[in-house]
Amino acid sequence: MPVFVRRSVRCSVLAACGLLTAFSTFAAAPAAAIGNAVVVLNSRDATITLLDQATYKEINTFPVGKEPHHLMPTPDNKSLIVAAATGNSLLFLDPKSGQLQSQVKDIVDPYQIGFSPNQKWFIANGLRLDRIDIYGYDGKDLKLAKRLPLPSMPSHMAFTADSALAFITLQGSDELAAVDLATQKVKWTMPIGKQPAGVYMTPDNKYLLVGVMGSDYVAVVDWRTQKIVKKIKTGDGAHNFRPQGDNRHVFVSNRVAGSINVLDLNTLESTGSIAVPGGPDCMEITADGKTMWVTQRWLKRVSVIDLDTRKVIKTIPVGRSPHGIYFNNRASEL
Repeated sequence: MPVFVRRSVRCSVLAACGLLTAFSTFAAAPAAAIGNAVVVLNSRDATITLLDQATYKEINTFPVGKEPHHLMPTPDNKSLIVAAATGNSLLFLDPKSGQLQSQVKDIVDPYQIGFSPNQKWFIANGLRLDRIDIYGYDGKDLKLAKRLPLPSMPSHMAFTADSALAFITLQGSDELAAVDLATQKVKWTMPIGKQPAGVYMTPDNKYLLVGVMGSDYVAVVDWRTQKIVKKIKTGDGAHNFRPQGDNRHVFVSNRVAGSINVLDLNTLESTGSIAVPGGPDCMEITADGKTMWVTQRWLKRVSVIDLDTRKVIKTIPVGRSPHGIYFNNRASEL
């Protein structure tokens, strides 16, 4: 994806959007000794920790913009984008080594970020500013299409398979919003439950699953009729999702309960839970589907889980309030 890989294109894109006031290429962080570093965002420390996936040892920790919360690879997988929310910047890392490639400043409040499935749209949720920024992408350039106000605290996002709609959870107003990407207008909002957070579209494009963080369930939403058709009991603080990669199971972390539930997408039922204390949050799964790595926001550590036994097999200290986590040899997000 050229816009995030070539410096000249990136500069022209952001200048056209009126956002570029500074672009800087950092001195590269020490490269990982392996090809699959685990990237952990320490949101309260404003740092990134790199871990060796094989030995569980720390490779490096380096400073970044304030409150790095979420991250995602570019569609061509040549860069890993880290969104530093109150640092008002995007950082670009090598997705295999975690080595810092570059930084773009003055991207305001990028709490959560995402590409539409057709890669024509890029969205940055501004949680503290109550808005989302929608960018169009034509295969060459990004262009700011709309800065769209939303009721309160836009958090996580998901898309329809045809990229027509983006769904945004609104933590402050306890709602789910649907945004028409062609018109850049809110199509509808609906009440969803107290403090909705993670949102996931089922692989059949039929339902949205929403983690209701202020309660203990996942809301199953028929987004076409705008109705909650089921509530799946999980644990207190149902927060974020990670598919197992088998097109059948998805995990949901329960921050308050200190657990992770396994949901069957065919039955829309929980098939059990995994004990993970200390505010489990973001999850990443190895390509072979055998292990999960999960950040523990309140314990300054990451846990590694054997998915066959559903037991924690290793805990690793990191920085304060670890949030996003990523490694390149990862399972599919279906």
